[in-house]
Amino acid sequence: MTNEASGNYLVSSSIGSDGKLTLHEAVYTGGNGSGPADLPAPFDTGPLVSQGSIGVSHAGRFVANVNAGSNTVSVHAIDVSNPAQLWPIGKPVSSGGEFPNSLVINSAGNRVCVVNAGAVNGLLQIQLVGWLDPDPNSIRSLQLNQTTPADVLGSTPSQIIFSADEKQLIVAVKTGHGYLATWDINADGSLSSAFSTVSGGAFPFSITPIPGESALLVSDPGVGYDIFNLDGTKAKTTTISVPVAGQIAICWTTYSAESGNFYLIDVATSIISEVDIVKSLNSTIVKASASSEVQYPLGTDGPLDTVVATVGKNDFMYTLAANVTGLTVLSVGGPGKLTVLQRIDLVAPAKGAKLAINGGSVEGMVTFIGL
Repeated sequence: MTNEASGNYLVSSSIGSDGKLTLHEAVYTGGNGSGPADLPAPFDTGPLVSQGSIGVSHAGRFVANVNAGSNTVSVHAIDVSNPAQLWPIGKPVSSGGEFPNSLVINSAGNRVCVVNAGAVNGLLQIQLVGWLDPDPNSIRSLQLNQTTPADVLGSTPSQIIFSADEKQLIVAVKTGHGYLATWDINADGSLSSAFSTVSGGAFPFSITPIPGESALLVSDPGVGYDIFNLDGTKAKTTTISVPVAGQIAICWTTYSAESGNFYLIDVATSIISEVDIVKSLNSTIVKASASSEVQYPLGTDGPLDTVVATVGKNDFMYTLAANVTGLTVLSVGGPGKLTVLQRIDLVAPAKGAKLAINGGSVEGMVTFIGL
């Protein structure tokens, strides 16, 4: 997502059988992005300070995105025979607040929930019934003291997800004394009027569920990462904060089924760290060597949103390289084997297409593997 204030575009690519990308098209979302944040390096990229600004539904065969500059949400249909081809579904609709920065789609593909980070912050549910149908009765406030555009150094939500059973909505809120805000989802789809909180960490940012557990891996640039244990039947602490040596801004996370491990993305150091989490929820950094915790340096990429896709029997990682305004493709290959496979420049193709793109603005990453 270009996330330019002058007009937001989705940039799509096709994925080959070898995991490599071929740029396909840029599609106007019908809204405006936030544009770059006015902050010093290395914090001058990722202006939405979030994970999940784009979402994809395999059941619904569509992609949804936030337009932070126009306070709207857009949805585009995916051509299953050519998933890089996108078609708008109706017009963008209100996000129910200001400066939307993250969204999530339910497993049935008929509901989008979006969280807003601006002066009017909180969440909204949007039904998909052939078109976008926001439910004004679903608006819930986070009661944060914010501005529009959001003050990214202040208290902001950074990701919204459904619980595994889709009985709760969970929002990571970074405040310096962070927490997860949770709303119960009633049988009729309505939300509890108030949210409860699970405290932990300093600046909980991205949320990645831990398979087979009622627990979440949450990136935390104030520490490294947090593990939130949401299973109250287990005699464990609710939240464990784990420091990562040398980290500056671990903000994004992803998981690979091929390796069985999690990956932490540090935009400031341009390093990806691999984490092994066992059944007890104890975790360790998978070290490159006995003397170093630095695993996968990406030069000056400034990596942001990152996802893993399974192509055939192999996992590939796709990361947004903000500092070079490009994309980096890596092969997972198993535990401790992440290697760079491809780098794609976005500047030259965008210039040729007269598309405004800026590494300080770009956000979001999702994949759709054809059915």
